[in-house]
Amino acid sequence: MKLDLEALSAFDAVVSHGSFARAAEALHKVTSAVSYQVKKLEEQLSLTLLDRSAYRVKLTPAGEAVLAEGRRLLRQAYQLEALAQQLANGWEARLLVVVDGILPLADTLSALKTLADEGVPTRVQLKIEFLHGVQYRFEKEQADLMLVKAYEPSNQMQAEPLKEIECVLCVAPAHPLALQTGPLSLDDLQAHVELSVQDSSERGEADGAGDSHRFGGERVFYLSGFVAKRQALLMGMGYGWMPRYLVDEALAAGQLLELPYAGGSRFRFTPCLVQSLDRPPGRARQRLMQLLAGSA
Repeated sequence: MKLDLEALSAFDAVVSHGSFARAAEALHKVTSAVSYQVKKLEEQLSLTLLDRSAYRVKLTPAGEAVLAEGRRLLRQAYQLEALAQQLANGWEARLLVVVDGILPLADTLSALKTLADEGVPTRVQLKIEFLHGVQYRFEKEQADLMLVKAYEPSNQMQAEPLKEIECVLCVAPAHPLALQTGPLSLDDLQAHVELSVQDSSERGEADGAGDSHRFGGERVFYLSGFVAKRQALLMGMGYGWMPRYLVDEALAAGQLLELPYAGGSRFRFTPCLVQSLDRPPGRARQRLMQLLAGSA
């Protein structure tokens, strides 16, 4: 059975307006055409949907059940038509964004909130990865955008710089390294547990494999992200680098200390917003890039 949505719409209009004549006026059709469509729907369903014995038509019990489900189908049909129109106007059906876990997530979420507030119809998926895992996920899943600390460029990518991030070497005040006086040497650091973040690519490399800021000691705890790493630092499990935006409050409160490492206790890097050039950007990607670049 092929359900006629136009007939279903006519049935809905008759019930909503109370008569065939008023429904016809609302639908800009003649009354006989509306009556024919409702009758056709009843024949398709082999049901009597309307009681026509009184001056005003009334729903039969079967009509009440069909109307409830029919209105749901009509809403879905209208939504599908609207989506098709939006896609035809250049909005993508899907947008995949991969973000490096060392970067502030608030900027990306704020940009996505703006897209939502603007009624952008595109479905957006956000994935958090670490180190090599960012570009690995970007390439494997043919993502549209990545926000990344460092990556291997290619002629199929286009990048623009974002605002600089500063990292600081931290430790809890009760940790043995915090109790030493004077500048700390590399040997001093290597004698203790270094806290690090695990590479999330399928290669499974720890960040020491691609991070020039690792200290190279034998005692390393690899954690799944920077929130876990901050918690481990606060517990005094070891020392490690942290982006300042995640530890500024703890440093100000004396819950963490900046280690006086002789080789330098801070470094800066400039992350990039990278887009794939494999396919032309649609309106959602262009708007998201504009928002993300505006936060730089």
